[in-house]
Amino acid sequence: MDGDTYDVVVLGAGPVGENVADRVVQGGLSAAVVERELVGGECSYWACMPTKALLRGAAALRAARQVPGAREAVTGGLDVAAVLGRRDSFASHWKDEGQVGWLDSAGIALHRGQGRIVSAGVVEVTGDDGVPVTLTARHAVVIATGSGALLPDVPGLREATPWTSREAAAVSAVPGRFAVIGGGVVASEMATAFAALGSSVTMLARDGVLPRAEPFAGERVTESLREAGVSVRLGAEAASVHRDEAGTVHITMTDGEQVEADEILVAIGRAPNTQDIGLGAVGLMPGAWLTVDDTMRVVGADGAPIGDGWLYAAGDVNRRALLTHQGKYQARAVGDVIVARAKGEAVEDGRWGRHVATADERAVPQVVFTDPEIASVGLTAAAAEAAGVRTRVVDYDLGAVAGSALHADGYRGQARMVVDEDRKVIVGFTLAGPDVAELLHAATIAVVGEVPLDRLWHAVPAFPTVTEVWLRLLEAYGR
Repeated sequence: MDGDTYDVVVLGAGPVGENVADRVVQGGLSAAVVERELVGGECSYWACMPTKALLRGAAALRAARQVPGAREAVTGGLDVAAVLGRRDSFASHWKDEGQVGWLDSAGIALHRGQGRIVSAGVVEVTGDDGVPVTLTARHAVVIATGSGALLPDVPGLREATPWTSREAAAVSAVPGRFAVIGGGVVASEMATAFAALGSSVTMLARDGVLPRAEPFAGERVTESLREAGVSVRLGAEAASVHRDEAGTVHITMTDGEQVEADEILVAIGRAPNTQDIGLGAVGLMPGAWLTVDDTMRVVGADGAPIGDGWLYAAGDVNRRALLTHQGKYQARAVGDVIVARAKGEAVEDGRWGRHVATADERAVPQVVFTDPEIASVGLTAAAAEAAGVRTRVVDYDLGAVAGSALHADGYRGQARMVVDEDRKVIVGFTLAGPDVAELLHAATIAVVGEVPLDRLWHAVPAFPTVTEVWLRLLEAYGR
């Protein structure tokens, strides 16, 4: 059993683990990452990049058809083979040579295999050859193993070999009939994508469509899905699932109604990838989400014999914000704080300090790439009220802005800002409409910067752009 020693050992070489290791190395320490699958992780091969590639072709086609002149130039429908081919390129054809090359260029060591913590600061990696290698961390071990799809205990579901987001993202043949269990982000995006690719889609949305977003967001996406031919069944819940010998999936719902499909996607949530990483060896529960402090140190880990504070968790596993960009944000904080502590430098762990992830609390941006796109940051009106914030909600018809009319004929959309009336700052912002994703960062800056409304009045939007909605919202607030 050979062994190696590094300043930091990271379990998981997805975007979060890569960023932790990169910050550590940039700070002058040594780092190794352990990966049992592909370097680059879920986002690169089965989530963010390939799924958005599946959606982009149809979105571009819709956009062209909404502008006279461009509309007349469109002579055909979506080329499914070309869409899948472009998706393949964004997933690097499920090969990680490019990502491995980047690790090497960054000075980060890679150990392939299943990593398990065996004691404080010690990780054992078992590769395909079955020979374990021991890695010892001088300063920290970071868990960045992400999450996997959650499967509910519906009778017959597992036996029916359902798709998760992975199979949907990597699809090679589009099913004729496609059922989706769930109504959240993944379910809504994949229903949008597969309807455009030619599937007859049935969506079983027990809790509604985009239930955590502002209500108008879910309503607009539901309307659009139905216009695209998707059967959206609000409140529907699967009671049992069976795949017959011919391959057809039969879904019986709690009300007795039945749905048949060629494939079924389950997208109801995520579970932490912490089952087989050795948590029990340091007093933690295998398979559980990890609780962390503001600097992402894991709470409750046994520190003997090297002392407490050696174990960190970043990204999905700590359940703070299950989004790639938030995980990378946490990773930057984690890498920097490990370096600071290793060198005896001051730790900036106050609100908005360099070594904490304050934005996870109330300034998380997110884009849902449905039709229409939903872009949001901060709190919804309901969440702000639940948090005890005295608010005023201001809505504006995004289609009434001059830039929107130029962007597309018949542009439909809505904008909402949620204002903290005591501090006169924005605490939440949501946009629904074509191509609103690129409008989001201005709202994120306003929320994070806690920019007073009277100062925002001096941020003049260029005319004629869709960003003029900021002026219209401030005018509406002032009335």
